[in-house]
Amino acid sequence: MASRRTVLHMGALAAGVATPALVTGQAFAQQAFASSASDRSADDRRRYRRPLVIGHRGASGYRPEHTLGSYELAARMGADFIEPDLVITRDGVLVVRHEPEIGGTTDVAARPEFASRKTTKLLDGVPTTGWFVEDFTLAELKTLRAVERLPQVRQHNTLYNGLFEVPTFKEVLDLRVKLSKELEREIGVYPETKHPTYFRAQGRPLEDALVRTLREYGLDRRDAPAFVQSFEATNLLMLHEKYRLLTPKVFLTSASGTPFNDPRSYADYLTPAALHDLSQYVAGIGPDKNQVIPRNADGSLGTPSSLVADAHAAGLVVHPYTLRAENTFLPANLRVGTDATAYGKAIDEQLAFLRAGVDGVFTDQADIGVLSRKLHLGS
Repeated sequence: MASRRTVLHMGALAAGVATPALVTGQAFAQQAFASSASDRSADDRRRYRRPLVIGHRGASGYRPEHTLGSYELAARMGADFIEPDLVITRDGVLVVRHEPEIGGTTDVAARPEFASRKTTKLLDGVPTTGWFVEDFTLAELKTLRAVERLPQVRQHNTLYNGLFEVPTFKEVLDLRVKLSKELEREIGVYPETKHPTYFRAQGRPLEDALVRTLREYGLDRRDAPAFVQSFEATNLLMLHEKYRLLTPKVFLTSASGTPFNDPRSYADYLTPAALHDLSQYVAGIGPDKNQVIPRNADGSLGTPSSLVADAHAAGLVVHPYTLRAENTFLPANLRVGTDATAYGKAIDEQLAFLRAGVDGVFTDQADIGVLSRKLHLGS
């Protein structure tokens, strides 16, 4: 396992060094799309032939997710974009965590001073017990330290438990600016609004702080090196109509179910007609990878669906999630050995999605994404 990890890691770094002239996030936005279908021609997206590598929660395959260390590593490995998930503190500051409940991603459970904060809340209708970000001020949150969310799968990442603070969104944007200058290529940012209806019901709307911050950093424009993503279509429509946010938007979809408090299923949103409707206020979709290439009954990788072609026909880009290297996340026919935490044929999986015509991928291992793209474009 260790040798295979090393080979993949070093090979991807070599690929990144060999191709320094990376297209910037801003160039992608300029070439690929504007903020709605009416602002772009059908050929605009097709002029862009270099799929994006999106560092999912940073380089979360190698560092605890949503930490500055994770984001920096992803950028240095060649990721075009880094992806922070946004939640909000009691005093109204956007910070970066996977969910409002922070018991699994910080050391809060080991902090006796916060023991009384443990509670049970309805999170999008689901009773959830733990510690919630909205019950902490930023100053209190800054006393906590990040921990690996999947320690059974990524034991190596536990080496970094306790080393990183919970970053604010502004700290991530400052890091983006710093690394863009240092690496001499523009690193894009791909924030996700987490549970926006949940926070809005508490009187802590994510939208106000998000739009204000994007404008402060000059990212409220159609050609910004940024995307705003959400699993709630109503959230994206609000950003488009009420807030007049120009930053390109991406609708995330699940392989089943509905967006919270929405009568329409995700499947309903992905019909050809519905995709054309979506294109009036979003620039792309971020589907579960199984919606792009379903798995066969035996768990092996199947045949691509029509989703990419349907989305492209509507003028939308397609960025599926999440491409990961460990066997437990891979199709049955791409696993190697019986250790669920060992690396399988991750490059083969990424190549399959690139050949299916996607415009970018969310990946926990940005170096593998860079190498896979190089192999794809060289073939």
